[in-house]
Amino acid sequence: MSTKPVSVGSLKKGSTVVIDNAACKVSDIQISRPGKHGHAKVRLTAVGLIDDKKRVIVMPGHDNIDTPIIDKKLAQVLSISGNLANVMDMETYETFDLKIPGELKDRCIAGINILYWKILDDKVMKEIKE
Repeated sequence: MSTKPVSVGSLKKGSTVVIDNAACKVSDIQISRPGKHGHAKVRLTAVGLIDDKKRVIVMPGHDNIDTPIIDKKLAQVLSISGNLANVMDMETYETFDLKIPGELKDRCIAGINILYWKILDDKVMKEIKE
């Protein structure tokens, strides 16, 4: 799991965070004012990068939260069976299966290069390189 801690108060809309062991993209941030003896609270609303699930978390503004380190890598499609593509990483020559997203289904054929993201423990196909 490759993550780094970041202060919750410094996050902006569009940042990536780890909530419930899932990489998410921040869609909304609400910050409450501090009280007489309290701290400012931050309410983060985020959507999962892989599962598109909405997650909400409330925490003090001075706390830290983990942000995922996203590796963007190139691979070549070796073969396709159903909605899975067997691909080979262009740097390490490791082969593995990736699920083909719906928008890339008709353009994904054997022999082309793709861009995939390695997020936490998951690998996701993102786009086709021309």
